[in-house]
Amino acid sequence: MRLPETLDPVTAAALGCRFATAYRAVLRQGELRPGQWVAVHGCGGAGLSAVMLAAAAGANVVAVDVSAAALELAVELGAAATVHGAQVTDVGAAVAELTGGGAHLSLDCVGLPATCAASVGSLRKRGTHVQVGLMPPAQGVPPIPMHRVIAGELRILGTHGLQAHEYPEMLRFVSAAGLPLDRLVGSRIGLDDVPAALTAMNDPVPAGSGVSVVDLTGSGPLR
Repeated sequence: MRLPETLDPVTAAALGCRFATAYRAVLRQGELRPGQWVAVHGCGGAGLSAVMLAAAAGANVVAVDVSAAALELAVELGAAATVHGAQVTDVGAAVAELTGGGAHLSLDCVGLPATCAASVGSLRKRGTHVQVGLMPPAQGVPPIPMHRVIAGELRILGTHGLQAHEYPEMLRFVSAAGLPLDRLVGSRIGLDDVPAALTAMNDPVPAGSGVSVVDLTGSGPLR
């Protein structure tokens, strides 16, 4: 895939799964329009990418998380308001109050029964919920309020990655919007550092730490 001149290869490598998935969730499945309210539940890699994308597309973003540090970073990346999930009894009601009736689009970027239900509960009438976070059956079945889905004519959609043919359009959007994509990169490592980095993936990741990118620039040919 040919990269825009404004995008270096290391930053482009960080656009893989999390950013591309968020792009499809927000702008394709979510059909976001400028001026709408978007609730992003979970401010990890995919969630923060969704915050950036939605804000760049002209939306008003409410970021939801249980980490104060993650919420601070979401504000830096464009969120207009935040909800600390551990400090409210009803996340959906909190989002509805901030947005004047509920979000037009809400995304669960965590993939837990509670965050899925909160995302659906955050919507206004005819709003759209997009399930971004994977939800293995072993984690439980989300208690989706189907009476609200029916009464509010809500849309519930899934999303899974981004097809290769859509990458050029995503790169054009990124280049035109001037997004702070360097915030997605946490560290640049060499090939010799990969085993330790893979082992560290089992450890908790601090909010805003970014991804590690294996940078082979100047390392010569691989053998």
